[in-house]
Amino acid sequence: MATVAAVKFRGNAKPYYFGIGKEELVRGQHVIVETAHGLEFGTVIDPAVTVEEDKIVRPLKNIVRIATEKDEEIVARNEERRPEAMRLCKERIAAHGLEMKLIDCEFTFDGGKVIFTFTAEGRVDFRDLVKDLASLFHLRIELKQVGSRDETKILGGIAPCGRVVCCASCMPDLRKVSIKMAKNQGLSLNPGKISGLCGRLMCCLSYENEYYADACKRVPKLGGAVETPEGRGTVIAVDMLKMTVRAKIEKDGTFVYRDYPVSELNFKRSEPAADEENSAE
Repeated sequence: MATVAAVKFRGNAKPYYFGIGKEELVRGQHVIVETAHGLEFGTVIDPAVTVEEDKIVRPLKNIVRIATEKDEEIVARNEERRPEAMRLCKERIAAHGLEMKLIDCEFTFDGGKVIFTFTAEGRVDFRDLVKDLASLFHLRIELKQVGSRDETKILGGIAPCGRVVCCASCMPDLRKVSIKMAKNQGLSLNPGKISGLCGRLMCCLSYENEYYADACKRVPKLGGAVETPEGRGTVIAVDMLKMTVRAKIEKDGTFVYRDYPVSELNFKRSEPAADEENSAE
C-alpha cells in the first residue's frame, strides 16, 4: 500500500496518482504535475489516499508544485482559445470534405500542441487536414478519434434518471455492460428504455448487477410453478429487493392472488445462465 495524491484533469473523472512530496495539499487545490505529455494542470480530489501498489504506474512522479496565479491565467487563456479553434477546425473539415464530427479540442498547458477529438463511422484519412491545421495554428496538431460512449463522456448530458450521465460525473472508467444485466434486473429489453445518450446500454446497469445476479438464482421465474402455503400457483411478479413473489392460485374455480416471501415457497431452482456477448464496451 502507498499514500499518494489523487489528481484529475479537465473533463475527466478518472483519478491519477502522484507522489505528495513536500507540498501541503488540500482537496480542490490546483497543481502542476508531470505526465507522459509534459507538464499538465490538474485538480486535487484527494490529498492523501491509500491505494494498492498494482494501481500505481511506476515510476511514481511527485507533484511538481502548487499552481500559481500565472498558471491559472495560462489555463484561462487556453480555454478562451477553444471556441475559435473549434470553429476553424470545423471549417477545414468541411473544406476537405471529411466525414467526421468534431466534439472537443484542448490546448496543452505548455501551449505547444492542440488536440482535436472527433467521432466518425470508420477510419478517416486526415493527413492533409493535419497539415492544414498546423499551418493555421503554428502548433503541433493531434487528432484523436473516439467512440460514441467516449463522446458522451466528453460532452456530458442529462440521463433518463434526471442526473448528469455517470460517465461524465462519477464513473472513472467505462465499464463493460451486457444485455444479461438488464435481464437479471427484470427490466424491459426495449432498447429505448435501457440505452443511454450514447445509444449503447446504460452504464448504471452494472452498478447493482452483482446483487441481482445472485438474487436471480434464489427466486422463481415469471410464469413458473410454485408450491405455496395455499396450494400450487403460477408466478406473475417477482420483487428481488424485498425477495417476495406474487402468485396466481386457483381456488374453487376462481383465481386469487397472494404475495409470499420467497422463503415460504417451494420451486425448482434455476441454473446460472451463461454470460451473453451483447455488450457495450
